[in-house]
Amino acid sequence: MGSKKRSSADSSEDVEKNHTDSFMKKKKKSKRDKMNADDSDTEAAAPPPGVASTGKDMEKKKKRKASDKERKRAALDNDGGEPPRRPKPPAAAVVSDSNSDGAAAASSSSSLPELPLSYFRDLASPEGSVREAAATSLVTRLQEIQKQYEMLPDKGSVDGGLMLEAEKNDGLDNCAPHLRYALRRLIRGVSSSRECARQGFALGLTLPVSLISSINVESLLKLISDSLSVSSSMKGQDVKECLLGRLFAYGALARSGRLVEDWKSDKDSQIIKEFTNALIGLAAKKRYLQEPAVHVLLDFVEKLPAEAVVTHVMEAPELHKWFEQATEAGNPDALLLALKLHEKISVDHPVFGKLLPVPFSSGKFFSADHLSVIVDCLKESTFCQPRVHSLWSVIREMLLPEAVVQGEDVSSAPSSSKKQKRNRKSNPIEEEATNNSRSFCEIFMEGTLLSSSHDRKHLAFDILLLLLPKLPANFVQHFLSLKFVQCLMDILSTKDSWLHKVATHFLTELIDWVKDDDTKRVAVTMALQKHSEGKFDNITRTKTVKDLAADFETEEGCTLFLQNLMNLFVDEQHVPEEPSSMKWALEPSSLNSDQSQTTDDNSEIGSNEEKDSIGTTVNSDVLKSWVIESLPGILKHAKLSPEAKLRVQKQILKFLAVQGLFVASLGTEVTSFELQEKFKWPKTATPTALCKMCIEQLQLLLSNSQKIENPIPKESGLEQPEDPVSYFMKFLSTLQSIPSVSLFRSLNEADEKAVKELQETESKLSKEERNCGLSADASKYHALRHLVVQLLLQILLHPGEFSEAASELSVCCDKAFSSSSTDGEGEADGEEEPAVMDVLVDTLLSLLPHSSAPMRSSIEQVFKYFCQDVTNDGLLRMLRVIKKDLKPARHQEDQDSEDLDDDEDCLAIEDEEEEEENEEMGETGESDDPTDDSETVTGVARMAVDREVPENSDDSDDSEEEEEDDDGMDDDAMFRMDTYLAQIFKEKRNQAGGETAQSQLVLFKLRVLSLLEIYLHENPGNPQVMTVYLNLAQALVNPSTAESSQQLLQRIWGIIQKKIFKARELFKDESIELSVLASLLEKNLKLAAKPFKSKKSGVDPSKKKQSAAWNRHRMIANLAQNSTYWVLRIIDSRKFSETELEKILDVFRSVLVGYFDSSKKSQIKVEFLEEVFRRRPWIAHQLFGFLLEKIVNPKVEYRRVEALELISEALRSLAPIGKETQEESKKKMKFHLVKLSHFIKELVTNMPEKQARRAKVRKFCGRVFRMVSSLKLTKSLLKGLGEDGQTACETALGHLFMNLKNTEED
Repeated sequence: MGSKKRSSADSSEDVEKNHTDSFMKKKKKSKRDKMNADDSDTEAAAPPPGVASTGKDMEKKKKRKASDKERKRAALDNDGGEPPRRPKPPAAAVVSDSNSDGAAAASSSSSLPELPLSYFRDLASPEGSVREAAATSLVTRLQEIQKQYEMLPDKGSVDGGLMLEAEKNDGLDNCAPHLRYALRRLIRGVSSSRECARQGFALGLTLPVSLISSINVESLLKLISDSLSVSSSMKGQDVKECLLGRLFAYGALARSGRLVEDWKSDKDSQIIKEFTNALIGLAAKKRYLQEPAVHVLLDFVEKLPAEAVVTHVMEAPELHKWFEQATEAGNPDALLLALKLHEKISVDHPVFGKLLPVPFSSGKFFSADHLSVIVDCLKESTFCQPRVHSLWSVIREMLLPEAVVQGEDVSSAPSSSKKQKRNRKSNPIEEEATNNSRSFCEIFMEGTLLSSSHDRKHLAFDILLLLLPKLPANFVQHFLSLKFVQCLMDILSTKDSWLHKVATHFLTELIDWVKDDDTKRVAVTMALQKHSEGKFDNITRTKTVKDLAADFETEEGCTLFLQNLMNLFVDEQHVPEEPSSMKWALEPSSLNSDQSQTTDDNSEIGSNEEKDSIGTTVNSDVLKSWVIESLPGILKHAKLSPEAKLRVQKQILKFLAVQGLFVASLGTEVTSFELQEKFKWPKTATPTALCKMCIEQLQLLLSNSQKIENPIPKESGLEQPEDPVSYFMKFLSTLQSIPSVSLFRSLNEADEKAVKELQETESKLSKEERNCGLSADASKYHALRHLVVQLLLQILLHPGEFSEAASELSVCCDKAFSSSSTDGEGEADGEEEPAVMDVLVDTLLSLLPHSSAPMRSSIEQVFKYFCQDVTNDGLLRMLRVIKKDLKPARHQEDQDSEDLDDDEDCLAIEDEEEEEENEEMGETGESDDPTDDSETVTGVARMAVDREVPENSDDSDDSEEEEEDDDGMDDDAMFRMDTYLAQIFKEKRNQAGGETAQSQLVLFKLRVLSLLEIYLHENPGNPQVMTVYLNLAQALVNPSTAESSQQLLQRIWGIIQKKIFKARELFKDESIELSVLASLLEKNLKLAAKPFKSKKSGVDPSKKKQSAAWNRHRMIANLAQNSTYWVLRIIDSRKFSETELEKILDVFRSVLVGYFDSSKKSQIKVEFLEEVFRRRPWIAHQLFGFLLEKIVNPKVEYRRVEALELISEALRSLAPIGKETQEESKKKMKFHLVKLSHFIKELVTNMPEKQARRAKVRKFCGRVFRMVSSLKLTKSLLKGLGEDGQTACETALGHLFMNLKNTEED
C-alpha cells in the first residue's frame, strides 16, 4: 500500500512540475513492477497538488458523485487486464523536452501534431514575456490539433487508442485528447505555488477556453471543481493551494468571455448562476478569498448586460445567503459587492438586504442610522493591512464626488468671482458631500476607529491618506478633527509607539500634499493648531507647524493665512475659504458720515456669523498667543513686492493694534465709517497678558519693517505716506477718536501727556522728513520716528516707567527742529548742539536697561545717524557704564586687589603732573606709585567719566554713598544724571544678594557696547577713538569684568580688536604728544611682560578657575601686544624726528633691561619683540648695539639662547644681503662687528648643556658666519674673536667655523 502511495504522488508531481520523459519512464517502470489496477487508475486521474492519494477505490468514490464512481469502476475493469499498454499513450501524444523536435513514437494518433512539454514549463517562468509567448504558442498548437481532430473521420478510434490522463466521460467529448490533457494540466497548474505558475497557467487556461468553441463551459466548470476539490486528509498549505487554484481557474473562466457568449446564445442557460454560486461558495470558505473572489465576480459583471446581472447573478442562492449574513459577520467584501452591483443595475434590489439603504442615496448611506448598521463591515476591513481594502476606494468616490473636486479646483483659481463662490456654496452636491463627510468622520472615524485598537487607528490614517488627493481644502476641518489631531499628537509624542512610523509617514504625506496649495496649507495649519491648543510642535517635538507657516510666498497665501489667524483669535468657527469673505476685509460703506457704529452680540448687524458660533468653546489663551506670535513672521519668507508687503503689513498692524491697544466698551464689533472697516473683538475680554503680547509683536513688526524698508522720500503735500509708522499713527489716532473704543488700560496723567507729546513729535518728524527730500537728515528723522513709536508702545506696555524719557526725547526732537531751522537761516548756535546731543545720548542710555529688542534696534538706528555729533562728555558717560562695578574694589579679596594693582593701574593711573594734559586729550595713564584698590577705582571713574567731580569727594563702602559722589556735579551735570544706574542700584538694595542687579548691569553693559561698536564703525578716524580704547582696555583688565561675565569680557575684546586695531582707517589726532604715546607704549609693554600669578589661597583652586584665570591672562597679554603694534602704527603715522623717537627707544631699552637683568619679573615673549622688530625695522636698527651689550651677561643663562632669534631678526633688517645694499650693509655690520665678535666668543665659551639649545647656538653662528662671509668681513670677525675666541669656536662649532677660516684664507 505504501508503494501505491508513492507511485501516485510521483505521477502527480510529474504532471504539475513538467518533468522530462526520462523521469516519466522511471515512474512507468515502477508501475510495471506493481502491476496493480488501482495504480493505473491513479496514473490516469492524477490528483491536484497537495492531495494525498491512498490508493483505495473507496476513498475516491467518496469524493465523486455516484455517476462518476460507476464510470471509474467501469474504466478500471476495462483497463485492468492490460497494464503493460498504459505507458504508450503519453509517449505518443505528449513529447518530452529532449524529444520535442523529433518524431513522436508510433501510435494510432500519430497523424495529430505533437504537444511539447516546454510550453507548460515556460508558463511558470518569472518573466511575463516568456509566459505570454508560451500561452500564445500553446493555444495555437491546441487550435491546430483540435482542427485536425475534428477533420478525422473516425474520432472514436483515436479516443479508444489514446487514454492519456483525460477521462473519456468528463463531458469534453468534442475535444481532442491533447486538448483534454492540456485543460486538466492547466487546471492543476493554477494550484501550484512554484514561481509564477498561477499567473502563467491561468493565462494558458484563459486563451483556449476563449478561442476554442469545442470546450463545454459547464463541463469545464465541473472539471475545475472535481480536480481541485479539498479532501479531509489535506493539510493547511495543501488546502490553501487548492482553493487558490480554484480562484485562479474561475478567474480565467470569467475573463475568457465564454460565459457571456453562452448567455447571449441561450438566455435561459443557468451557467452564470452556477458560476456565481461556485465563486461565492469559494469566497465563503476562507476570509482571504473574499476580496479576490469579489473582484473576479465584478470583473465578470462588468462584461454582462444589466439584464443578465438582475436575472442570473442576483438570483444566485449563495449570493442571497452571503448578503444576509454580511452585516452580522462584518463582511466588507459583501458591502463592496453590493455597492458595485447597485452601481451596475441602478435598482434597489431586495437581495442587498441591510447593506444598502432603500431608496439608495449617498446621503442615506452615510446617515447615522445606516452607518451604525454597516459599521462592522467597515471596521473589519482592517484584516488586509497593511494594504487598504478596495472598499475604501468606492467609499472615497461616494464621499468626494467628482463635481465637488472640480468645484474646489475652480474656486481656488485666482480668477474666480464672488458670484461663483456664492453659487458654489449653495451647490446641493457640495452641501450633501459636506454633510456626508461630517457624519462619516464623527460616527465612524472618531466613534469607531480612533477609540479602538492600533489596527483600526492605522486604518484611520490609511483612509485619510487615500482621501487626500481628492480632498478639498474646506473638508480638511472635518477629517482633521479634534480626536484625530489628538490621536496623532499622542502617537508622535511617543517614539516607542507601535504606530509612530505610521503617524510620521502620514504627517510627511500631509505636508507634501499642501506644499503647492496655500489654501490647503492654511486649512491644515489651522486644524493642527486649533485642536492642539496651539501646542502641536511642542507636544510632537517636530517643526511641522513652523515649517507650514514659513512656506507662504505669495500675497494671496499670506493674506489667507493672516485672515484665518484673525478669525481664530476672535473665536470664528467657520474658517472662510477666500480672503474676500473675511470680516477684516475692507468693506465700502454707503455712509459718508465720520462716525462709527457699535454692534453687540444680539444685534442684527453681524449676527449671521455669530449665530453659528453660539455654544462653541472659546479658544484658549495659549492658542491665541500662538496666533499673536505667528503674525509678524508671515512676511519672513514671502517673496513679495514692496507694495504687496506693505498691504500685508497694514493688515497685521491693524489687527495687533485693535486687539492689543483697544477694547470696545459696548458689544464686540465696531464699524468705522472713516476707515470703512468693521473691527471685532472676542466675546470674552482679552487678558492683559495677551494685550501686552500684541504690543510686543507690534513693536517687532515695526522694527522688522525698519530693517527691510528703503525709505523713499515723498513729495511735499502728500498727506498719506505709505510707510508702516505713519499708517500706524494715523490708525491709532482714528481709533482713539471713536467714542465706543478705549485703551485696554487706563494711564496716569504723566503717561497720557507723554503719549500725546510723542504723537505730536511723530507728526512733526514726518513733516520734516518729507521736507528733507533726499538729504541725509531724512534718514535721521526716519529713525527718530521709529524710536518715537517704539517708545509710545513701551509706555503702554509698562506704564509709569518711560514718561520722563518720552518727555526728554520730545525735547531733543524739538531742539533738533529749532537747530536745523536756524542753520537754514545762517544763525546756528554753536553752544546748543552739544547740549542737545548730551540729552539725546542720556535719554538713549536711560531707555536701554528695560527696553525690548525692537526698541533697542530703534535706539541703535538713531545712534547710528547721530553718533558723529556725540560730544566728548556724552561718550565718556557711555564709557563710564562699561567700567562701572557694583562691588567696590576694597571689598574684593586680596588676590583681586593685587591683580587690580598690576593690571588696571597699567592703563588707568596717570602721574599727577600729566593729569591735566590727559584731560584735554581725553585719555588716562598710570601712576608710578602704588595705590590701594579704592583709590584705583575712584581714580578711573573720575578721569574717564566726569572731570567735574570735586577732589574732596569721599569714597564710601556701599553703592548708596557712591551715588552721592555723583551728586557733587553742577547743574548741567545733574541734568545729564545717569538715572539708569540709579535704577540698578535701587534694585540691588531690594535684592538680598545683589545677583539680579549684577546680571542686569552686565546686560546693560552689553547693550552700551553695541552703541560703542556703532560709534567706532561710523567714526574710525575720530580722535575720540583713543578715549574709547583706553576705557575699554581698563574694563578688560579689571578682574571684576571677568568675574561678572565671560561674555562681557569677550565682547569688549572683540570690539577692541575688530573696530580699533583692525579698523579700516587709523584715527588721527595731532594733539596727542609723543610723551603720552610713549607712556602708553610703556604701560602696554609692562602689561605684556607681566607674569601669570596663581591665586594665593590655602585651598587649591579648581581646574575651572585655573583655566579661566589663565585664559584671562592670555587675553590681557594679547591685548598688550596688539596695543603695542597699534601705538607704533600711530607713532609712525605722525612722522616724528629721530630725536623725538629716542623716547620710544628708551622704552624698549628698559624692556630689554628688565628681560635680561631679572629672572621672574619680566615674562615678555621673545616672539613678540621679534614681531616688533619685523614690523618696525628702525627700532631693531637703533637697538642692535644695546641688545648686543645686554645679551652678553644675562642674569639667567637660558635667556641668552632665547634672544638669539631676536639678534637674527635685527641682523636681517640691519644688513640685508643684496648687490644694491652690499656696501651699506657692510658698513653697518662693520660698525657692530666688535660687539658681535665679543658676543660670539662668550656664546661659544659658555655653550649650554642641553642639546636643543646647543643646536640653536650652532644655527645662529652659522647664520652670522654666512652673512659675514658674504659681506667679506671674515678677517675682521676673526680678529675680533682673538686666539681664545677662535679656539673656543673650533671646539664648539667644528667644521662650521673651519669653513669660515678657509673662506678667509681664500
